[in-house]
Amino acid sequence: MEKCYLCGKGNLVKKKVDFKLYGKSLGEFDAEACDKCNEIFFDEKTSDKIDKVIKEKKLWGLEARTSITQSGNSLAIRIPKKIAEFLHFKKGTQTRIHPEENKLIVESMEDRETIL
Repeated sequence: MEKCYLCGKGNLVKKKVDFKLYGKSLGEFDAEACDKCNEIFFDEKTSDKIDKVIKEKKLWGLEARTSITQSGNSLAIRIPKKIAEFLHFKKGTQTRIHPEENKLIVESMEDRETIL
């Protein structure tokens, strides 16, 4: 058995892996997984298949940089159009925000029941 490229301690096991990007499952793909550190490795052919699915689902290039600005006494973050469209955000969309470690999580409240 081949040793893990990353930790060097575990053995690589062939298996199908559910690949997700931005919380969306793109399907199961052949991979090698380390039985110690759980790192996943894809060969070039599989990576090309994953890239093709990413492009078909219009997730390619969805990531963007933005700056924090000031609006009155608050700080504001601009959401790029492509990301807003992907999330179905529009002016007036109700959201919930909260910190998570060093991230800011923004969730749409449009599809959730209101709890009174």
